[in-house]
Amino acid sequence: MNAPQYDAPYPAAGTNPALRWMTFLAVVILGLFYVKWFPYYQRAFFAAAHHSIGASILTGSAATPPAPSLHAALDYARTYGKAIWKALVLGLLVGSAIEVLIPSRSIARALGATRFRSIATAGLLAVPGMMCTCCAAPVVAGLRARRAAPGAAIAFWIGNPMLNPATLVFMGFVLGWQWSLLRIAFGLLMVFGVGHLVNRLGDTMSAAPAAAPAPDDAGSADRGTGNLLVQWGKAALRMTIRLVPEYAVLVVLLGAARAWLFPHLDHGIGNDLTWILAFAAAGSLFVIPTAGEVPIVQAMLLLGVGAGPAAALLVTLPAISAPSMAMLARSFPGRVLALVAASVFALGVLASFAALALGF
Repeated sequence: MNAPQYDAPYPAAGTNPALRWMTFLAVVILGLFYVKWFPYYQRAFFAAAHHSIGASILTGSAATPPAPSLHAALDYARTYGKAIWKALVLGLLVGSAIEVLIPSRSIARALGATRFRSIATAGLLAVPGMMCTCCAAPVVAGLRARRAAPGAAIAFWIGNPMLNPATLVFMGFVLGWQWSLLRIAFGLLMVFGVGHLVNRLGDTMSAAPAAAPAPDDAGSADRGTGNLLVQWGKAALRMTIRLVPEYAVLVVLLGAARAWLFPHLDHGIGNDLTWILAFAAAGSLFVIPTAGEVPIVQAMLLLGVGAGPAAALLVTLPAISAPSMAMLARSFPGRVLALVAASVFALGVLASFAALALGF
């Protein structure tokens, strides 16, 4: 198994550490305010007033996804791209900023240990991020390049979509607060449980971070040179070239495959175990924008789909996707990503059973 790649440049030379931190925090705070916090604050009022946040990205106003075709693929990619491009740009900027601006010893101190405290810290840091799984992936790649432990990086990755407070509020107004509570319960279990599991099995499943010299520890003469913005721009370009092309291709392919993954969404889909397993698997592969699962599940329930398959999608759709796993294929060994995918699938199935047991 190939070891993860830790090829990030050293923090920019010739700049004050305080300036680097101030620049990083400014980008994160202003970027999240513009892309996430303010738009979602306004959207919450719309959800409360209309009990909806829009049409299902899977089907639009139709009852079934369109037949597989190039048009269907490009149409989905276009709709999805319009919804996430700002967040993706922010994710690339923040991920590359971590590589260039933040010393690895700072990341290692906060998130580098395999203790549960690092996982808890990463999960809490994910809450204000509110990123979808793909837009969080560049940030996770940056964290792994700066020596974040596997479990902490996984907790941050999954925590962004699963513990998104805006999505939980939308869910309460649109689907009912019992669905929000179900999501919180399984979100916490997924973020902290899977992160802990990855760290516990990390000795046998993943390679340790490469032992690159700590940039700020020894005053290395090998630090990168040049203007801060130039280095940051180069790092962002490298990350974009490394992560985005395969991501875009997979989004297009999944857009074409909607009719195969979700063949029909009506009362014919009951609470049979076969449907629960099928929707948990489809949700673990498919890609959606932030909070996209809310109108999808709303449309399904209105069409008579059983609560079991709906709960499976509510938990698995936002957590991971085939494109986001592909984006992180060089940050984690394949066996770690396989473990994460299997865990998300299993928790989706358990969420279905819980929804049925609670009479949803």
